[in-house]
Amino acid sequence: MEEVERTGRWVLLSYRIPREPSQPRIAVWRKLERLGVARLGDGLIALPADDRTREHLDWLAEEVVDNGGSATLWIASPGDTAQEQGVIAAMRAARAAEYLSIIDEARARPADKTERTRIVRRLRGELRRINERDYFPPPEREAARLAVQDLAARAVPDVREPA
Repeated sequence: MEEVERTGRWVLLSYRIPREPSQPRIAVWRKLERLGVARLGDGLIALPADDRTREHLDWLAEEVVDNGGSATLWIASPGDTAQEQGVIAAMRAARAAEYLSIIDEARARPADKTERTRIVRRLRGELRRINERDYFPPPEREAARLAVQDLAARAVPDVREPA
């Protein structure tokens, strides 16, 4: 039987931000993407509840209000396990797609070692950014780490991971 993953508590942000000027709305959207939020509906997003996620969404709520919008922060529990599993699966799938992109790029292996060095550094940075928003790690997480490590082994010695 498959083990059911639950968080039990989620922090939700319900927000509305004026369409014009568009720059603040776009800035909020980009920050939400960097956080890896689950979109539950128009203007309603969720993250597993912990101090860090609540603080991030508190800041975003302030930013929305500062730009003429409205925002409400909620701590909630899902109505049932299946609903929560759907949200978790969607978040996991989004991160898996990002990891697969890294795997594809790492496996492309340019012939030039200098280019490989540049790519390894960039991919490691991208892995760190994805890991920060990866609340429910998919199997692709480890595969991406190994693909970048393999690419680094073929690059110049100064970009290899420390032992």
